[in-house]
Amino acid sequence: MGGIFGVASKTSCTLELFYGVDYHSHLGTRRGGMAVHGERGFQRAIHNIENSPFRTKLERDVEEMEGNLGIGCISDYEPQPLLIQSHLGSFAITTVGKINNMDELLKYVYENGNTHFQEMSSGQVNATELVASLICKKDSIVEGIQFVQEIVDGSMTLLLMTKDGLYAARDRWGRTPLVIGRKEGAFCVSFESFAYLNLGYTDYRELGAAEIVFVTPDGVTTLAEPRREMRICSFLWVYYGYPTSTYEGVNVEEMRYHCGSMLAKRDQGNITPDIVAGVPDSGIAHAIGYSNESGIPYARPFIKYTPTWPRSFMPTQQSQRDLIARMKLIPVKALIKDKKLLLIDDSIVRGTQLRETTEFLYQSGAKEVHVRPACPPLLYGCKYLNFSRSKSEMDLITRRIIREREGDVSQEVLDDYADPSSKRYAELLEAIRKQQNFTTLNYHRLDDMEESIGIPPCKLCTYCFNGKE
Repeated sequence: MGGIFGVASKTSCTLELFYGVDYHSHLGTRRGGMAVHGERGFQRAIHNIENSPFRTKLERDVEEMEGNLGIGCISDYEPQPLLIQSHLGSFAITTVGKINNMDELLKYVYENGNTHFQEMSSGQVNATELVASLICKKDSIVEGIQFVQEIVDGSMTLLLMTKDGLYAARDRWGRTPLVIGRKEGAFCVSFESFAYLNLGYTDYRELGAAEIVFVTPDGVTTLAEPRREMRICSFLWVYYGYPTSTYEGVNVEEMRYHCGSMLAKRDQGNITPDIVAGVPDSGIAHAIGYSNESGIPYARPFIKYTPTWPRSFMPTQQSQRDLIARMKLIPVKALIKDKKLLLIDDSIVRGTQLRETTEFLYQSGAKEVHVRPACPPLLYGCKYLNFSRSKSEMDLITRRIIREREGDVSQEVLDDYADPSSKRYAELLEAIRKQQNFTTLNYHRLDDMEESIGIPPCKLCTYCFNGKE
């Protein structure tokens, strides 16, 4: 996916920008960058962070960059921020989101004056450069941002920096968050609400869907009012969000406790595990919630080895990610041997990693392994946030099993599989359970997940679970 951070300060912002961006490292794996503006004009640094953290790659640049305005990002894909010279003036821009109609938009800009774009090593056009080009088709930056919000199929949240201040814009449906912090003499804009707390900022306000603001060291001016309708990604709470993050007033860690509690209520004593465990890291809070509700002890039967093994979704090849996922989890056999375990993971996507985790629990002496994913079955690939590297919905374990059972399916059939009260849903779970070699399997129900989050369901994006946009 990716994360963005910006600062407008009366004094130097470079160090705050550096740490604010670094606090988004859990959201991206490939590129990290910063751009500042000060007396020496625009300065920028971008680095590959696939094998080294953002902090180690950018710390030397911090010593050389100087400015009171700055934006930066952690990106899963394109290098950014970009520096742009245009009829709207010079600006820097960074984005987070996903463009589904890239070919259509490229055709539009080619037919309306653009002659070329830089091509990335992947053979694709940099999405942020395309967004900048679209903005520049209009007579003002605000009109350009609104044009992008309307024309992009997917989602697009951005920060744009001129010599005078920062434009911050949340995507049209508010699928990703954007929040403002403040302190004396400075304001910041952040994807993650916790990223500025240790920098001395306090919460100011969260932008609404499609809202555009202009941020200077002296204040925040609304340039485009927020829409009433929104569809923030529900998976942010389940998996992607950092535990200290808060979206729409709902803290990630607290939501996960609620989630685990509701999973325990659904089990209602039907199983009697010896311990409850969460797959590190995102499954831990869900497991604590389950333990607190059920009274079954929480324990850590495997420990994540963090000193050298990075995030399991870092490599582009699935086989490499599976290897890293296996290598970084070390079993504690004393807590596994002859035990009945209930295991909570954030989700089951392909099923490969959790299957291997289950197997090494059995190999370490576990008697039973009951699995409770913290979200409903994933039936659709995300169209909005790039939260998975899956190139096809057939990468999803659910869709592979459905295809084996049904062949080509209609939307009506998929809707039936998404219904937790249907026969097809029960049969899907049983097929996954057998394939994965779990003792029992129950997913978090969609209605329970929505209640765990606690904001009106009409404001949540649940596309990956039920195909509803």
